[in-house]
Amino acid sequence: MFYLLDFFRKNSYLLLFLVLETVSFILLFRFNHYQGSVWLSSANEVAAGVQNLYTGIERYTALGQVNERLTSENLRLQMENARLRKALTQATHDSTLTERLLADHLAGYDLIPATVVSNMVGTRHNYLVIDRGTNHGVRPEMGVVGGGGIVGIVYLAGANHALVIPVTNKKSSISCRIRGQNYFGYLQWDGKSLLHAAVDDIPRYARVKVGDVVETSGYSSVFPPGLFVGRIKGIGNSADGQSYRLNVTLGTDFARLSDVCVIATPYKAEIDTLRSKADEDLLGE
Repeated sequence: MFYLLDFFRKNSYLLLFLVLETVSFILLFRFNHYQGSVWLSSANEVAAGVQNLYTGIERYTALGQVNERLTSENLRLQMENARLRKALTQATHDSTLTERLLADHLAGYDLIPATVVSNMVGTRHNYLVIDRGTNHGVRPEMGVVGGGGIVGIVYLAGANHALVIPVTNKKSSISCRIRGQNYFGYLQWDGKSLLHAAVDDIPRYARVKVGDVVETSGYSSVFPPGLFVGRIKGIGNSADGQSYRLNVTLGTDFARLSDVCVIATPYKAEIDTLRSKADEDLLGE
């Protein structure tokens, strides 16, 4: 209390000036129409500015959720587009019950939204870390996609995080095909640009051209068919000269990757078991 009283004593003239100044402004704005209108207008402008600033901050903080929704919706549309193209192709002939059941099974994929928390680029063995793990249903060998197309495959999964081997890793190899055709090959990265990769083993009689879309083939339990990979930028010869090597511009910008989805399917374990059993039997003969 002593220090408070001492403060008032030492600053009494300044405090008296502030009080009188405040009273003067109140009287001025209250009993003078013009000055009062100016004050009200200025106060409204300030309040509107503060409200706009608050609204802008609120919208900015919600961008993460908006990006997650857009990524999931983009992937859903890609998968739906692939199913519609397949249905259109088969519309000229009668589908058997087996074909219809197979189409229904291919639609049984679940999406697990995730955010990239670590992105290693600039090496020949790039990797990503996402904020989803086994507690969220993520397991090794699950496919990962983003709004621009495929991203990679889960390599290791912890309780709450997982390590992903992206397309831009020298060890990555993903089965792809040319959209609208049955020719397929394997997408691999040459260790150079993050924007490009190559598809090998495309037969020389295949009718491919620059600008054609490259998509997942569906010949594995990792990715469903029809997911966007990129577009053909150039056509050359493979190392042995027996097939084409396609230079592909990737749809995913790995340098700015943020929101992704992990693709989970209830049939993957069953498919892997069947393949393991077949390999054992074939190798045993």
